[in-house]
Amino acid sequence: MEENQDMSPSQEIDFCTMGMFIIDEIHYLPPKPPVFDVLGGGGAYSALGARLLSPPPLTRTVSWIIDAGSDFPSSISSQISTWETSVLMRTDPSRLTTRGWNGYDSHQNRAFKYTTPKLRLDENALTPALLFSKSFHMVCSPTRCIDLVNGILRKRKAINPRAEKPLFVWEPVPDLCTPTELLNCTNALPYVDICSPNHAELAGFMGDPDLGLDPETGDVDTTAVERACEQLLGSMPLQSFALVIRCGAKGCYIAKNGGRSRRPSVVKRKRPRNHARGGLTLDMDMEALFAGLMNGEGSFEREPVPVDPGVERWLPAFHNNKEKVVDPTGGGNAFLGGLSVALARGKGVEEAAAWGSVAASFAIEQVGMPVLGVDEENKETWNGVRVEERLKDFMVKNGRWSRF
Repeated sequence: MEENQDMSPSQEIDFCTMGMFIIDEIHYLPPKPPVFDVLGGGGAYSALGARLLSPPPLTRTVSWIIDAGSDFPSSISSQISTWETSVLMRTDPSRLTTRGWNGYDSHQNRAFKYTTPKLRLDENALTPALLFSKSFHMVCSPTRCIDLVNGILRKRKAINPRAEKPLFVWEPVPDLCTPTELLNCTNALPYVDICSPNHAELAGFMGDPDLGLDPETGDVDTTAVERACEQLLGSMPLQSFALVIRCGAKGCYIAKNGGRSRRPSVVKRKRPRNHARGGLTLDMDMEALFAGLMNGEGSFEREPVPVDPGVERWLPAFHNNKEKVVDPTGGGNAFLGGLSVALARGKGVEEAAAWGSVAASFAIEQVGMPVLGVDEENKETWNGVRVEERLKDFMVKNGRWSRF
């Protein structure tokens, strides 16, 4: 395998996706014809979302990994190079590029299957620059999410034990959003900063046979989404966890329970090896444990711990006109790329969701990727629009505005 990258090991990286690169073929309902050789996959679309919010000179702070096989189209190589991101291109002529088949029904629900062997990414694929990204986007099962977080943190610690912990944004893989995986999902929540299924995936975890849809209208059932989030977060009462549920034309629902903040960590205590986080074990010295919490007078004394107040908020989609949505493929991935890079640059979860909503709007306006260009003032545009202006308009309508 040959690696081709031009980034410096010291390049500052705000965003890195562990999502795969896939060349898509997309099939619609007749009479709309199918399209082939489309740049796609969770990795590509999340990188797009982050790149949209990273105009020059920030383009190199966005990173992703492409595994190119013998059939890799030169047209896609040219398209990727115009983005000027910190892309790691790994070429292996002995295999085919990962390809996928996408099909949509009348409700814009997507069916997907791989048509060539897939090649998943893990922490061993990361170069030193990518390894120390400020944020990571993952598309995987709950158990693989835990493994990826642990693997990334372990490799970072081996190089720099004092490195600040990165942000982790987890997008559950649809096939394993089932009631039997719910326990694994709650086990994964302490490892990530944001968990973001779409409404159907959330309903799948909760065993909702209607998949979060209103039986009369076929639209997203907002009450069901809110109830599922309340149930899921109610099972995690001791710390603050954030869910951002992607709901298509309804926008997104941001749910964050109040509790102890996990970022930054105020007190780090050692715990016995091979035991789960936060659990009490038979071999713990309880007297010593409580002694550390008491003052000289024998009363309990604790250091102040930051507390998150909690959030429950719907944020509308940018496009409220269905005619503007040409192809929803990749919209959710682009949303999470925009959200992740916003968090990495210090934005709060609500503002980060706004960044994600604007990123998604560009991803769904056409088949494939939006067109990168410049205007008469030599400012970067996508589909002829300045991203900053679209973000400004969206945030003004929703009561907030700050520049990226």
